[in-house]
Amino acid sequence: MKNRRFPKSKHPLFHCLFVLILFLFSCQNQNSHSIKKIALAKENSFDTKDQLFYIEGQLCQHLRTIFQDSKDQLWFGTNVYDLMLYNGDSLVYISEEDGLASGRITKILENKDGHIWISSYSGMSKFDGKSFTNFKENNKDFSNDIWDFFIDREGLFWLATTEGVRLFDGQEFKPFDIPKAIVKDSSSIYAYDRISSILQDKNGTIWFGTDGFGICRYNGTNFDFITTENGLPSNCIGSLMEDSKGNIWIATMFGGISKYDGKKFNNYTAMGMVQGAEVGALYEDHNGNIWFAAENHGVYSYDGKSFKNYGQEHGLNTNGILSIFRDRQDRFWFGGWGGLFRFDGQKFVSITRQGPWK
Repeated sequence: MKNRRFPKSKHPLFHCLFVLILFLFSCQNQNSHSIKKIALAKENSFDTKDQLFYIEGQLCQHLRTIFQDSKDQLWFGTNVYDLMLYNGDSLVYISEEDGLASGRITKILENKDGHIWISSYSGMSKFDGKSFTNFKENNKDFSNDIWDFFIDREGLFWLATTEGVRLFDGQEFKPFDIPKAIVKDSSSIYAYDRISSILQDKNGTIWFGTDGFGICRYNGTNFDFITTENGLPSNCIGSLMEDSKGNIWIATMFGGISKYDGKKFNNYTAMGMVQGAEVGALYEDHNGNIWFAAENHGVYSYDGKSFKNYGQEHGLNTNGILSIFRDRQDRFWFGGWGGLFRFDGQKFVSITRQGPWK
């Protein structure tokens, strides 16, 4: 990746110290592992069968994220079963033995160079098609626990971590300080400084979802906030998504689902149109339908006029979906508690090693 400059710091003294830290640790923040071949996965015997998540025959017990690369390979990130890859013919499990960093996998993206980037609670991992290179901060004051990330138009990585925002240029990490909104009750779920979700909208504004302080926005110059004082249903943000019409969909941990059109909120849970206070897995399909999951209340789709709910009566035998993705072959995947599921437009099926894949 080409070297590029980070955005200008608003705290120059602090970042001068950070540059010194980078110099001291620059030789220690990455490691590379070459792999000759990733072997076919053995039958997963599940050493521990969690009754909340275990489904007989499933690929894993907790699937968090789904991605399709430019070669049409499907990547599945899990909480404790590392990474699964379906290459069109076979399914493989990728773990630390293959050079992957350990821990919960939260997101997978491909950059313009064709490299696969994976975030986890151990930092960032890059797969160049042959080997993994892992990047992490060795400074104990910074967190490697990454919850979300995106790659901006200039190739810079914006990382949402347990201890705030980090910038990553493909080699080095740098903190990016954002202010906190003043709220009456922060009610942080996981960590006071955690950034749970991050996105850049079509206008270039960056949205930071926080753990108890609503949403912070950065337009490249100034910051502003959206909180319950402005109509947000909860200050604990689960995930954010911009749809094809420019609306921002906001999934919260206590207030359900909302749509923000730039001027006003539609709080669909508060309006009684959607059940479930904890919402996530935001996704827009190629028809413009919005999909999301509500814990213990199945999956919803929204066609712009009305919501449709899918649950156990449709074959969805899990109470928690964490990721939704329709691939270029029009296969519709759902991952979460219990593993991987597929939806044919009428019913859900549980995916095993035998599929159905095609």
